[in-house]
Amino acid sequence: MMAMKRGFKMILGSQSMARKRILAEMGYEFTVVTADIDEKAIRRDNPEDLVVAIAQAKADEIISKLGGLTQFGQDPQPTLLITADTVVVYKGVIREKPTTKDEARLFIKGYSGSHGGVVGSVLVRNLKTGVQRIGWDKAEVYFHEIPEKVIDDLIDDAVTFKVAGGLMLEHPLIAPFIDTVVGGVDTVMGLPKDLTEKFITDVLELNPLPLEDSSCRKA
Repeated sequence: MMAMKRGFKMILGSQSMARKRILAEMGYEFTVVTADIDEKAIRRDNPEDLVVAIAQAKADEIISKLGGLTQFGQDPQPTLLITADTVVVYKGVIREKPTTKDEARLFIKGYSGSHGGVVGSVLVRNLKTGVQRIGWDKAEVYFHEIPEKVIDDLIDDAVTFKVAGGLMLEHPLIAPFIDTVVGGVDTVMGLPKDLTEKFITDVLELNPLPLEDSSCRKA
């Protein structure tokens, strides 16, 4: 059974612990259904287009996995599907999850005494009505110098390879070396709260606009 909250059901299309925690902090109950897609096969020239395209691909695959939209249209209560994607941008280059220790070291050493941008998307789709909203938000993270020993320890931690750019703000090893976050910490962690809440409200409106996948940045 899908979790219920405020008269609707919610599915989170992510296994990310940070996204689960953020959505729970927002007061929602949900179940998790993940997408089996090859994110590396989806390429775009700029980070905003990339994270939007991947969030859309995740949603499409999950809907297919669940058997399509027909069953949800007959349900008296709406089901909302939420997907998201995040990348780090360092000196204009998109960084996704590191795949090797050498790549992880290169990523983390680059942040030391410097900064990196984070672009995160969120998609919310009402599976009963078909109404969807999708958009993105940005944040910038500034770092103090990160000691080599800390970098070594981060590379030895498997979680480093599960997050975009090898960057996990809440990691106890990296947290002491964060100087400033410009923008939402929740965006850096993988789910921009304000944008998510806005899109949830939008797709639940009694008289929604005809379905047009709207891509917009948080105001």
